Amino acid sequence: MTTALIAFAVMLALTFMRVPIAFAMALVGAGGFAIVRGVDPALALVGQVARDTVMTADLSVVPLFVLMGNFVSQAKLSDGLFAASHAFLGHRPGGLAMATIVACGGFSSICGSSIATAATMSKVAMPSMRKYGYDPGFAAGSIAAGGTLGILIPPSVIFVFYGLMTGTSISKLFAAGILPGIVGILLYIAAVKVAIRLRPGLGPRAERVGWPERWRALSGVLGVIVLFIVVIGGIYLGVFTPTEAAGIGAFGGFLFALAKRSLTLRSLRETLVETAITSSVLFTVLIGALLFANLVNSVGLPGALQGLVKDSGLGPMGVICLILVIYVILGCVLESMSMIILTIPVFVPLVTTLGFDLIWFGVIVVVVTEIALITPPVGMNVFVLRSMLPDITTGRIFRGVTPFIAADIVRLALLVLVPWLSLFLPSFVRN
Repeated sequence: MTTALIAFAVMLALTFMRVPIAFAMALVGAGGFAIVRGVDPALALVGQVARDTVMTADLSVVPLFVLMGNFVSQAKLSDGLFAASHAFLGHRPGGLAMATIVACGGFSSICGSSIATAATMSKVAMPSMRKYGYDPGFAAGSIAAGGTLGILIPPSVIFVFYGLMTGTSISKLFAAGILPGIVGILLYIAAVKVAIRLRPGLGPRAERVGWPERWRALSGVLGVIVLFIVVIGGIYLGVFTPTEAAGIGAFGGFLFALAKRSLTLRSLRETLVETAITSSVLFTVLIGALLFANLVNSVGLPGALQGLVKDSGLGPMGVICLILVIYVILGCVLESMSMIILTIPVFVPLVTTLGFDLIWFGVIVVVVTEIALITPPVGMNVFVLRSMLPDITTGRIFRGVTPFIAADIVRLALLVLVPWLSLFLPSFVRN
């Protein structure tokens, strides 16, 4: 336990010194393993983990889903999503913020990345909200919060990593994220309504759009619907595996980009390079986290935690609440992907011992991570919005996301107390 705590402290110290989290975890993991087991075993571990990670066939789903999201962004399907949401919701008080959240949810179903969702929707939604006089912090906050849905609504890259690390069905994890994602959208819309009721000036009404225009706007989301049904529906029905679905989704995104005439040789090259860079970053984070996980496992941290839980007298639900508190605290200082990959090897054995369903726990972990994406001081979505909207201060965006953090806490409580929300759809998945 002492060795593991020292390792965590050193790793956090390195991140505060601006060492990238992937390299901080790798350095501490490999260095600590060398101290505990010897230099030669540590070098062998580094080579084995790196090789096994990049050569795992199931992980090919990651770059393929990233590529699908990049092609979809290139095709500007996000514009159609926002236009349709705007047409149906924009005339309500705070309606453009609601439309942004709905559009974020739709874009998440074909993207899989919270940061990409937030960055893309900031370009699409922010000009309209500025036009109608929305409070800049509240407008940016709605985009940052809506963007968090990218890692919950399938396809989710984090679910892929969680499934591979825990041996859980990725198909069932994807299905498990659908209902909690819908609940998240509804609670975010409720948060907008409450915020507007308290401060009407935050989000004025836009003009009402007639029904003919609304039906025309719906045509802009057909591509998103088709792609989602083919990719996620195929997985849900057992027609193809997640890896096959990712390949089909990437090809579908490519066809949509061609159909929209938004793809040139130059933009194709940029899309492929961006996909390679993003995938390399994700794999580097995974390798670093696995090296660190090997260290904490080798010094017996999971077993020590199980012993502490038995001695503490906490019931199973008390342990879950304690784990959630730890995630919230870690989310204040760690990036979401790193946090999940780092902690899964530590907490999953404990959760399994207590008899909880790992699919349910995976959804809970992802929702907690969503909260971390918009909470200070390291809310990644907030900083993405800050870089995209330099005229809005970080503090103002954090104030803007406050109602959505409250909605996330309500959703987390619902998912913990009502496991059915996470486990109903996976019960119908064949593989």
